[in-house]
Amino acid sequence: MAVSTRSPAHRPQSGPAASQRRGRPARHSDDGRAGYVFLAPWLLGLAAITAIPMLMSLYLSFTDYDILSPWSDVTWIGLDNYREMFTADPAFWHAVRVTLVFALIGTPLKLGAALGVAMLLNRSFRGSGVFRGLFYLPSLLGGSVAVAMIWRSIFDRTGAVNAFLAWFGIEGKAWVNDPSTALGTLILLAIWQFGAPMVIFLAGLKQVPVELYEAAEVDGASPFRKFLSVTLPMLSPVIFFNLVLETIHGFQGFTSAFVLSGGTGGPVDSTLMYTLQLYLKGFANFEMGYASAMAWVFLLAIGLVTVVIFRTGRFWVHYSDGDD
Repeated sequence: MAVSTRSPAHRPQSGPAASQRRGRPARHSDDGRAGYVFLAPWLLGLAAITAIPMLMSLYLSFTDYDILSPWSDVTWIGLDNYREMFTADPAFWHAVRVTLVFALIGTPLKLGAALGVAMLLNRSFRGSGVFRGLFYLPSLLGGSVAVAMIWRSIFDRTGAVNAFLAWFGIEGKAWVNDPSTALGTLILLAIWQFGAPMVIFLAGLKQVPVELYEAAEVDGASPFRKFLSVTLPMLSPVIFFNLVLETIHGFQGFTSAFVLSGGTGGPVDSTLMYTLQLYLKGFANFEMGYASAMAWVFLLAIGLVTVVIFRTGRFWVHYSDGDD
């Protein structure tokens, strides 16, 4: 019987060590499978809650469908929903105008208030943490129904605003029931909830080097000049971040408009936000196909606005490493 004369050192080896020498990491496939197992709940949630409903909404936007009928009654109508939206629905364009006014006025004022308060709170003084918490509290409450109801009572005919004006002999009115002022009360509510961008601005102000302010003082710069030449350029990435978030949030306003108007967009459609009109079409008039088309137009519009902000940001956003 032939006996192998090869020593154990020359025998081919197998196992993790041999796999690593051959350039293949050990247990690579097992680690990959484990990663997918841990990702499975998120992937299932993404598919069931986001991806599949979005695809169904896209399909429904080309159909005539109401939520009370069975799925078999869905009727394909092509681009009729989009054609009606842009050419034969004046309420659609009115909702677009109201939303643009709300976002284009409310967002800059909200960011201005947030930056102003952040600069005041950036100084160290006794009780500064308490004031920061108090200013952030409205954002914690968010766009809740309770806050909107309180806001409606404040601006009612017998509310706190008219009681304050009465001290100066000024006769008030039902601000939320007047078409000329109803949208203004919504804008004031949005500005009042400036806590979230304020905290982000405050964090950005903490990162501005003190040496820049000292150098500006040596050059004889006034406080306003230091704000324009030092604070704003160094804070421009934070301003850009807040601008993107708050612009998207401004276009998505719904709860306050729904509560203050009683779910109608009144008075005289003065608070008929785009999202409220979408809700009324889908869940009040049961035109789910038309509402789905409105939702996709809304998604594309917000995407376009975001792209414009990103494109223009290269001209005014400055980073400390020089990568604009």
